[in-house]
Order: sequence, then C-alpha cells, then structure tokens
Amino acid sequence: MTAAHPDRSAARAAKTELAARLAAEPGVVGVGLARRDTEYVVRVDLTDSGAGSRVPGTVSGVRVVTQVIGGVRALPAT
Repeated sequence: MTAAHPDRSAARAAKTELAARLAAEPGVVGVGLARRDTEYVVRVDLTDSGAGSRVPGTVSGVRVVTQVIGGVRALPAT
C-alpha cells in the first residue's frame, strides 16, 4: 500500500471506521467501497448534497467520495 493508492484491506478498514462515525448522521444512507481509476476509495451514499458537508475527504489515508442517490426505501414483499 502507498499513501496515493491504498490497497483493498486499508480501504475496508477505513470503510468500517467511517461507517461507525456516520451511522447516526441524517442524510447518509450507505457506506461502501468503490474503485476510482487505480485506487480503492470509500463511497458514501447521500440523500441530498447538503449531507456531504459532514463527510470527511479522507479517512486513514483513504480517499472518500460522495454520491447523491436520494432516499432509500424497502420494496414491498411479494
């Protein structure tokens, strides 16, 4: 792993840390891993862009990206 290109295990650890920190934040609906070019990043899914102000740009040297996906709701059982 390098600071510029964290490996998958470093990104997983950063994801776990950030998910715990953002668990109660309104507007955050998901935290996961994603690939951006040649690196792993932590991706935070948001209900609206305003929620992004509470998301850090990096966690433990791993870049964090946000994506507004809107609200999430369960589909009815069939």
